[in-house]
Amino acid sequence: MATGQLFSKTTQALFYNYKQLPIQRMLDFDFLCGRETPSVAGIINPGAEGFQKLFFGQEEIAIPVHSAIEAACAAHPTADVFINFASFRSAAASSMAALKQPTIRVVAIIAEGVPESDTKQLIAYAKANNKVVIGPATLYRPGSVGFVSKSGGMSNELYNTVARVTDGIYEGIAIGGDVFPGSTLSDHVLRFNNIPQVKMMVVLGELGGRDEYSLVEALKQGKINKPVVAWVSGTCARLFKSEVQFGHAGAKSGGEMESAQAKNQALGEAGAVVPTSYEAFETAIKETFEKLEVKPPQIPEDLHTAIKSGKVRAPTHIISTISDDRGEEPCYAGVPMSSIVEQGYGVGDVISLLWFKRSLPRYCTHFIEICIMLCADHGPCVSGAHNTIVTARAGKDLVSSLVSGLLTIGPRFGGAIDDAARYFKDAYDRGLTPYEFVESMKKKGIRVPGIGHRIKRGDNRDKRVELLQRFARTHFPSVKYMEYAVQVETYTLSKANNLVLNVDGAIGSLFLDLLAGSGMFTKQEIDEIVEIGYLNGLFVLARSIGLIGHTFDQKRLKQPLYRHPWEDVLYTK
Repeated sequence: MATGQLFSKTTQALFYNYKQLPIQRMLDFDFLCGRETPSVAGIINPGAEGFQKLFFGQEEIAIPVHSAIEAACAAHPTADVFINFASFRSAAASSMAALKQPTIRVVAIIAEGVPESDTKQLIAYAKANNKVVIGPATLYRPGSVGFVSKSGGMSNELYNTVARVTDGIYEGIAIGGDVFPGSTLSDHVLRFNNIPQVKMMVVLGELGGRDEYSLVEALKQGKINKPVVAWVSGTCARLFKSEVQFGHAGAKSGGEMESAQAKNQALGEAGAVVPTSYEAFETAIKETFEKLEVKPPQIPEDLHTAIKSGKVRAPTHIISTISDDRGEEPCYAGVPMSSIVEQGYGVGDVISLLWFKRSLPRYCTHFIEICIMLCADHGPCVSGAHNTIVTARAGKDLVSSLVSGLLTIGPRFGGAIDDAARYFKDAYDRGLTPYEFVESMKKKGIRVPGIGHRIKRGDNRDKRVELLQRFARTHFPSVKYMEYAVQVETYTLSKANNLVLNVDGAIGSLFLDLLAGSGMFTKQEIDEIVEIGYLNGLFVLARSIGLIGHTFDQKRLKQPLYRHPWEDVLYTK
């Protein structure tokens, strides 16, 4: 296996198969050990994405959740440890997938019962590629006590014990109780001995096999110069008349040399601190640690106990990833407000930070600003402006007047940008010809979003559409979606002269070109942006400017609502 230090205070891991309790315990140990950053960089939970809220000391943090190993490794290239909490049925496959990632150096397998043939393959691949497999049946924790165990289940108990009587565990390893473990007890004790931060070692062995004797030899040869507290479990095996098979494949009582009593005696004679029983193990660890004169820090109490003691660690209700108002000044996507002002950022730049969480190229932010300017208003007769005007004349305040207009935005007013982008993207990506696309929509009884206008015709084009197309052809690296929309327009104009590409269709198709051509978005991100409704957000933002203007205009005119607008109704029988 690889030599030297496997973990440090800056090591970060990817946690496979989300389990809240063990992750929270890892973060608690991080705090206890004085880490500045959490040891868990990301969580891999197949089929799920987003963020998971957890505590890092007193602070609540959001850890990214990824649906695939490859995506997590790409997003967190400095995380070189893979902690696998998959079941024994899938642990081998997911562990091999992690080992094949260039960023992963150590794979810790927690599951018990992984087939030996699968384990051998993992060990062989790891050795051939200078990587490390810990387990099956293992977990690691950072601290200042080096701990190694054969048993994953018993190691959980020892983690608790060591945390109570020492300053915590610098690194904890459960090598597993299989016949063919990826590493041995002595491998890790010798490695701990060369790590300055490790002040003492705790070893938990078990009957069966002769792994512990390699540790005995290392102690006798003076290769270990730090205190070692050891106990080999299974002393009860002598009470049985026949050979006993315990839970692990390698834990079975064989000859005298493999008995727990013989191993404990040999370890004690070689210089290890060996208690008289497992019950005395905690005392032996405590007394050995106290001689080191290291004071353990206190870990925060959780909410249900902290309330009684007056110390509270309460969870938040909202996760935000776009802005932060803590510190000396607010930040948008990590960019301080002073930098935004001093560097001359425009409205488009602010939108790129708050909506897309990244700084887009200037041609992209300029295009966003053009869209806002072109969509700011469309006269007083459209439904949004009409409702705003009526509400303002009724004496309502600015916000009420604005909201009454915004609430009319939908598929028939302003809501076609997202639909245009969705349908154009789907048709283009599937390779449909304009004829196939339009006719398929017709069969479904759906009008093509972004096509058609009440006033504009093929011989009287919308100037806004022409301005957008001219800008894109000059500045965009690619306009494939827009050109496809133009081809669709050519076909629809052959049907009727008013079926022109309108401003919604132009913005929808061109925004697809912006996202795809900028090289700053993955296909998955583009699909998500279109699905969520980012593009319609442009219309909402732009039209708010016009609706506020209509509100102010009516307030200045001070015209009363002299009759109910619904009185302009043609009543029929």
